Amino acid sequence: MPASIRDVYVVDAVRTPIGKFGGALSGVRPDDLAAHVVRELVGRSPELDPARIDDVYFGDANGAGEDNRDVARMAVLLAGLPVTVPGVTVNRLCGSGLEAVIQAARAIALGDASVAVAGGVESMSRAPWVLQKPERAFPAGHQQLHSTTLGWRMTNPAMPAEWTVALGEGAEQVADKHKIGRAEQDAFALASHHKAAAAWAAGHYDAEVVPYEGVAMLRDECIREASTIETLARLKPVFRTEGTGTVTAGNSSPLNDGAAALLLVDDAGLRATGREPLARIRASAVTGVEPQLFGLGPVEAVGRALDKAGRTFADLTVFELNEAFAAQSLGCLAEWPELDPAVVNPRGGALALGHPLGASGARLAGAVAHQLAAAGSGTGIAALCIGVGQGLALVLER
Repeated sequence: MPASIRDVYVVDAVRTPIGKFGGALSGVRPDDLAAHVVRELVGRSPELDPARIDDVYFGDANGAGEDNRDVARMAVLLAGLPVTVPGVTVNRLCGSGLEAVIQAARAIALGDASVAVAGGVESMSRAPWVLQKPERAFPAGHQQLHSTTLGWRMTNPAMPAEWTVALGEGAEQVADKHKIGRAEQDAFALASHHKAAAAWAAGHYDAEVVPYEGVAMLRDECIREASTIETLARLKPVFRTEGTGTVTAGNSSPLNDGAAALLLVDDAGLRATGREPLARIRASAVTGVEPQLFGLGPVEAVGRALDKAGRTFADLTVFELNEAFAAQSLGCLAEWPELDPAVVNPRGGALALGHPLGASGARLAGAVAHQLAAAGSGTGIAALCIGVGQGLALVLER
């Protein structure tokens, strides 16, 4: 065991523009998306010998298609890094990208690594249908294909039915719990789009977004700055259609494609890069909740992470909360009355930018690091709700 815990720094963070389902990035394999951000990230630190990278951690929620067989290692090879650089893929569903960052940071803090790349990738457009093997040879009847794009499939019958509801129904239950109406959800979603459009127009994403060569998409594809409350109000509820539903396509995060990556180092690794870090990783926490109330997963995780860091909501400069659903985000905010909502997702959130499952956590961590660097000092937190009932949070400082 090391004599002391090492400081862990975020030197840089990049991401692709986020593509919509069937959109501009749908023709790009997920392992190529992952390789792209790894290559771009390492290339932005030319003084660093790539052979010094001790490991590459990548989050990936599905892993059923072209992202199979350890997409992190595939990214290493496709990016042209030395074959001596290993790679490991981790899965905590929507939190996978942030989990990768946390695991990489933990390895550096304990002295198992000095330099690591951490990130995440998802192509929901290219997620395949899968066919289970029959229980006996030569079945005569029809067989069922399962989509691996999102949500429950091939569910274990031992799971209680109330745990395995659709993600959108879970968001409806959070809305019920906190009495969050349709109008409030639509207003939150509209604000996300307007903040994202304004951030892009102001150049706030220029430092972190690395477009994919050959794809004519320079910014996130799902931003709808022309949307209005009236257009959102015309959308029909998706998960409850009998008149009580509030969750629509307009106040839910879309299906997306994208990748993100961060360069993490200790003091020796920092000297090897010759760069000033964006931020330092301070603490993390993970918690579990009832699966159907997954949207409230961040509530306790954020509290625990802040306690570990010796910080409170009053100390936060920025809070990047993944917007899986407007109802879910508003439900979390309702349980944090002491949090200033102005620090939450100031450059827009997943309702506008998108939510490529395995990449989102890494995007959030990178966004916090870049915003802290722009501010010059402060404390930030990245947090996500996670399907099947978990919450994950990471505290960064500068």
